[in-house]
Amino acid sequence: MPSSEVRELLATAVEGLGGQERAGQVAMAEAVAHALGEGEHLLVQAGTGTGKSLGYLVPSLLHGKRVVVATATLALQHQLVERDLPALIGALGDRFSPSSYAVLKGRGNYACLHRIREGVPSDQGALVDIEEVSNAGAEVLELREWVEEQASEGGTGERDHAPRHTERAWRQVSVSHRECLGASRCPFGQECFAEQAKERAHRAQLVITNHSLLAIDAIEGVPMLPDYDAVVIDEAHELVARVTQAATDELSAPEVERASRRAARHVGDGAVTNPADALADAGEALRDVLANRQPGRIDELDEELKDVLAEVRDAARALISALGDSAKQRGSDGEVDAGLTQARGWAQEIFAHAERMVANSEHDVLWINVREQGRGGPQLCVAPLQVWGTLRDRLLSEKTAVFTSATLKLGGDFGAVATSLGLKPEDDELPWTGLDVGSPFDYAKQGILYVARHLPAPGRDGLAAAHLAEIVDLVDAADGRTLGLFSSRRAAEAAGEAVREHLPHLTTMVQGEAQLPELSRIFAEDPHANLFGTLSLWQGIDVPGETCQLVIIDRIPFPRPDDPLMSARQRAADKAGRNGFMSVAATHAALLLAQGAGRLIRSMDDRGVVAVLDSRLATARYGGFLRSSLPLLWPTSDAAVVKAALRRLSGQPTTPA
Repeated sequence: MPSSEVRELLATAVEGLGGQERAGQVAMAEAVAHALGEGEHLLVQAGTGTGKSLGYLVPSLLHGKRVVVATATLALQHQLVERDLPALIGALGDRFSPSSYAVLKGRGNYACLHRIREGVPSDQGALVDIEEVSNAGAEVLELREWVEEQASEGGTGERDHAPRHTERAWRQVSVSHRECLGASRCPFGQECFAEQAKERAHRAQLVITNHSLLAIDAIEGVPMLPDYDAVVIDEAHELVARVTQAATDELSAPEVERASRRAARHVGDGAVTNPADALADAGEALRDVLANRQPGRIDELDEELKDVLAEVRDAARALISALGDSAKQRGSDGEVDAGLTQARGWAQEIFAHAERMVANSEHDVLWINVREQGRGGPQLCVAPLQVWGTLRDRLLSEKTAVFTSATLKLGGDFGAVATSLGLKPEDDELPWTGLDVGSPFDYAKQGILYVARHLPAPGRDGLAAAHLAEIVDLVDAADGRTLGLFSSRRAAEAAGEAVREHLPHLTTMVQGEAQLPELSRIFAEDPHANLFGTLSLWQGIDVPGETCQLVIIDRIPFPRPDDPLMSARQRAADKAGRNGFMSVAATHAALLLAQGAGRLIRSMDDRGVVAVLDSRLATARYGGFLRSSLPLLWPTSDAAVVKAALRRLSGQPTTPA
């Protein structure tokens, strides 16, 4: 597509939306159009405020072939579908219509009419009325009424549009892919919300989805998306983690036993050994073996664990055989037996997970995870050691990909992220380009990077007294207005307790004390509030304005040394002759630091301080790599300068009384 056409359409869209032309946005749109036209991969770092969604939506609509846009979070997906695309289509007049784009989510995000109208499987596999198995009957009843309204009014049945509800209530009105009967066998297949979403996607030029669905479609080979020519991956810094998550399998004794109970009523009593009972016995054996194991990575399967996994695998296989072909199993009324279909799906999943684990491939990492009390006890987990090879072979070799995020340059270049995605430096086979279109913000004038190099290096015992005192002094100088990003819940709680004790006049909230949306709302509305939390705050909160003028980071967010997957990846990098610490641990930390520091400046008018209380950022050899991954804030280690700046911003005297 001609560059002039992209510029013209982008200018029309920006004007129609009441915005102003931004050089970075124009450069991005032209680069995306070139990449799509030439079939060349592109990495675009677009800082906050660039308007990157328009920067890729406009050339994607102009491409002429179907483009998939994949996001990491439902929040961004919702923003694109509910705000950005309707406004863009409206601004461009008659050239495009609302049917030019469609959203496609995982099946669990749509209400299931079969479950609403026919019932929910009990632990014994029988279908019972929804309200019989729910302690939240009123909430489920409201959801059921809403679903029927959606069906009669031609709605989408998407969870995002549903009345307020809990996770448990939504499970009563939805199904996972393993529980779905399939459109051809379900009596409500023609009305199915998920199937209708797929049909809309097949008619659209632009399909909005998420990283997980993209991974299942492209990498696992399960057809989830309509055929497409290219993919734009927004929030691309999250892709490796989301693909890894999608390819992670879990197995626990309660899950095995539940699958056996649900299958029991569907297998005959004539067999000498009931295959459902055999699977239950295997689950009990798995429980006994895991009860004596410590959590952590398993490098070599010992005979006891290997034998019990083989027992689970073989019992599940026998049960699947006994259940027969569910496609041919129908009840007395001629309808597909939903309980049988779902029981067979659960058994197939148990079989697949056990088979993968007993294989103990060198390409996988296996570990034992101990869940919180009451969450089902220990479980076995298996995840791919790396995903870059799979991404390269099954996505990048087949489709043109545009990756974009505010944080793709780590250590000053694109190399680390590109390698993790399956692109090599000087890649002749899969050529790619990296482009940094900058940001409209003047970081050096709008913000300060304060590294407290006078503090002792963080230890394993949580925040020291010196760190807590520093936090209290900084929050006092800022008069609240503080977002605290901590490496652990214990550290966040300790900081919250210290601030409440010394600064009781301020509103101080700690993640976990209420739902995050509620905490975020209070933080945004109260000019003297503090919000302290852990990982979800590092990337999941956007609060421009005076309410956030201080971001505190307690320590460099390296992965835990006992993290099974990260430690395995670091060891593999060392074996391959690379520096495992730098390529895995430091790269992980750089990405999170950049995301955390990016919480401060969210608009042209924002001012403030990012305070890192880990002296290693200034003193360690790897500190330069980490600092070069951050926004170009004005750097200092002078606490007095920083506290005076915070007092000026908060309207206090520059020296304390």
